[in-house]
Amino acid sequence: MAVPLSYNLRNLWTRRLTTFLTASGMALVVFVFAAIGMLAEGLQKTLVQTGSPDNVVVLRKGANGEVDSGVERNQAAVVQTSPDIASDGKGEPIMARETVILITLPKKLGGTSNVTIRGIGVHSLALRPQVKIVQGRMPRFGVPEMVVGESLARRFSGLQVGDTLCCGLRNWRIVGIMDAGNTAFSSEIWADADQVMQSFRRPVYSCLIFKLADPGRFDSVKTFIEGDPRLTLQAKRETQFYLDQSEMMAMFLRILGVSLTVIFSLGAMIGAMITMYAAVANRTAEIGTLRALGFRRRAILASFLMESLFLGFIGGCAGLIFASFMQLLTFSTVNFQTFSELAFRFALTPSIVAQSLSFSLIMGLVGGFLPAVRASRMNIVEALRAS
Repeated sequence: MAVPLSYNLRNLWTRRLTTFLTASGMALVVFVFAAIGMLAEGLQKTLVQTGSPDNVVVLRKGANGEVDSGVERNQAAVVQTSPDIASDGKGEPIMARETVILITLPKKLGGTSNVTIRGIGVHSLALRPQVKIVQGRMPRFGVPEMVVGESLARRFSGLQVGDTLCCGLRNWRIVGIMDAGNTAFSSEIWADADQVMQSFRRPVYSCLIFKLADPGRFDSVKTFIEGDPRLTLQAKRETQFYLDQSEMMAMFLRILGVSLTVIFSLGAMIGAMITMYAAVANRTAEIGTLRALGFRRRAILASFLMESLFLGFIGGCAGLIFASFMQLLTFSTVNFQTFSELAFRFALTPSIVAQSLSFSLIMGLVGGFLPAVRASRMNIVEALRAS
């Protein structure tokens, strides 16, 4: 015979203050656990959404990213001859030769940070349909003009339309603000690739981006690029490229989150254990009565474990509710691969919800196990005598 759940709920309500304090401690742990997971998920989501499965990124062999890559002009001309590259209405291959440069700019709130300048080609915008001009216009080719990502315009000084940015060997005029949604392009500055290369004395491109005529032909293109003896290049789908870019930072955040959560969870489990031990001590007579009414030891054990699990569940739900509001915030950090500023949002997924609730239930189970064992082992006569 099992102890009714209403008994556990009534006892939690009777001890409202201790229930609230214990659940709050668990909620704090779950909040940290969920927030770190949301942070890592938001980073990966931002970078993965930056890419398109139809696009291919070509880098120098051995390069981990665009910053340390170099593609010579003659190699770019060879890649452009691939028949698997999609063509525009004029029969021109939809391929962009791009250059990535890092500069340091001052933030509005103080301090400085690295910012990515991307030298773009004629087809760069066609390859990134998620990029929209929300103010001003796109920069003209052959002219030192720039368009700035919306995230940078909000956080950095001197990046509004009409401002002049001095970098490299010339002054650049800001002619537009672009919104790239929840992608890394919102944290970039775009300008004509040839102008960027001349200004920063960069003799080679950083990468090539092109659209596949048939997305299923990626393996064929990869074999052509990586097998041609004239080329020292590697090819990746754009989505895979940005996923690889996010792995190091996401792994660091997850390790940090697990470390902090383990430390905090020890305190929360000790708090739950103290609360349940106090409940056992205050309800000795009740436990004796339950045993006298015929409830077995395992029923008492299950009842107190259920009560502790309720505490964990309440704390887990509260922690998730508060963590969900983090989705309203934009977080900026340094991308470990490019060492440049990257803005992204927290992302709450069903997987994070399930993991957080599971973790809170585990805390409740561990914290309540020993007190539940103590309650189940009480002698009926001694428990009734204590009343």
